[in-house]
Amino acid sequence: QVQLQESGPGLVKPSQTLSLTCTVSGGSITTNYYYWSWIRRPPGKGLEWIGYITYSGSTNYSPSLKSRTSISRDTSKNQFTLQLSSVTPEDTAVYYCARAGSILRVTTTPFQYDYWGQGTQVTVSS
Repeated sequence: QVQLQESGPGLVKPSQTLSLTCTVSGGSITTNYYYWSWIRRPPGKGLEWIGYITYSGSTNYSPSLKSRTSISRDTSKNQFTLQLSSVTPEDTAVYYCARAGSILRVTTTPFQYDYWGQGTQVTVSS
């Protein structure tokens, strides 16, 4: 059973960098051919795909967030990390990490991820 767990600060100040880590257990993030994504849900809105890192370490980001987003991984710890720079209150959301076994419906709803983390609330406020 694959499990994903998000961790990171729940409060970030405007203009700072949001940093979240997803720790994966029950499976390796380097196993072919999985896509490991970050997704968020702002209050009162739908799910928004942020970006992914693949089993081989390739990355892809949402065009609307690309200039501020970086996803990396630590294979020794079986973790992948999201960094979102220059945050504003509009970046307040519940952030999820998730795994998909196919490129289909990875970036657009309805998402087809087979495993999700429980989500972590991040609030951007001074």
